Amino acid sequence: MFNRKDYVSDKDWQNFLEFSKDLETPNIVINVNTVKQNYIKLRDSFPYARIYYAVKSNPGEPVLKMLVDMGSNFDIASRYELDLINKFDVSPDRLSYGNTIKKAKDIKYFYDKGVRMFATDSKDDLKNIAEQAPGSRIYVRILIESTTTADWPLSRKFGCHPDMAYDLLVQARELGLTPYGISFHVGSQQRDIGQWNDAIAKAKYLFTSLEEEEDIRLSMINMGGGFPASYVDPTNDLSTYASEITRYIQEDFGEDIPEIILEPGRSLVGDSGILTSEVILTSRKNNTALNRWVYIDAGKFNGLIETLDEAIKYPLITSKDGPNEKEGEVIIAGPTCDSMDIMYENAKYKLPVSLKAGDKIYWLSTGAYTSTYASVAFNGFPPIKTYFM
Repeated sequence: MFNRKDYVSDKDWQNFLEFSKDLETPNIVINVNTVKQNYIKLRDSFPYARIYYAVKSNPGEPVLKMLVDMGSNFDIASRYELDLINKFDVSPDRLSYGNTIKKAKDIKYFYDKGVRMFATDSKDDLKNIAEQAPGSRIYVRILIESTTTADWPLSRKFGCHPDMAYDLLVQARELGLTPYGISFHVGSQQRDIGQWNDAIAKAKYLFTSLEEEEDIRLSMINMGGGFPASYVDPTNDLSTYASEITRYIQEDFGEDIPEIILEPGRSLVGDSGILTSEVILTSRKNNTALNRWVYIDAGKFNGLIETLDEAIKYPLITSKDGPNEKEGEVIIAGPTCDSMDIMYENAKYKLPVSLKAGDKIYWLSTGAYTSTYASVAFNGFPPIKTYFM
């Protein structure tokens, strides 16, 4: 159904097969060199921007160590991620507390560790920052509602209306904080590059109105993530994203371009991972059923939660793939006693008819939001193991 060479080179595939041949399934293998090459490509595509890697997308220590050495900055979502990144003696000026939902004691924890840049989108959170992290730089996340073109939208829960962002930045100054910038996120795996145009225009409106009306000069736009990994649905190349987004920034800001921050996660680590699962059994629900059910030892609760509502469609290959293999439509489900543990039913994936228990199904581009986006022990199954190649 999928051409493996479109996603993984022959050399990387052979290295993966050799590396993983004795690993118990399910497992995820991360090719750290792929992350490195993706980081270089993103850095070179946006030479004027600072990269803050979204640790939550894959907090594997070999990945973090490599990115620290490459000079990346880091977007931190919790005190636990902060403790993890601090294992590598990262200077706090390379860190941002990007979660708008945080406890007052956690704000203080970050402040005590030297972090001075905080995201916010609400009055109470802003007051907590003023009390627990005095004098810090504040950037306000604005609500981006038109994210239906993203495979994994991030609207509603995060951000506030631009008018409220205006008020929060004014209040930040009154509370002794530094109004620093605007942030937004157009949705993860965003295929409509035009969404950045609308978001940058909103940021420009806030920059201009705050300077003209309140004498507040903002310095930074945090454009979040949204750049794609290589899944089933096609996307533009990163170079197209970069050229278009750069044009949007120049059209709105001219030569007076603010500091630009990117917070990539999926685009850096998504393509680096291969999740190996084993077929537990195949079955049909009646004697004349057209579709087979294929049950595997990984599922929504053990690495594949982003198949929820079939949002992220991973390319799949199997140990039975071959030019003469007959394929048929399947429903792919996980191993737990939960009826929602079905990954693909409507997407009409086709797998070899000869597929049976013990065969392998390889889930490509599973380096992001898999190993850590999983239950600890649902049905007693242990967390999926991740290995770094």
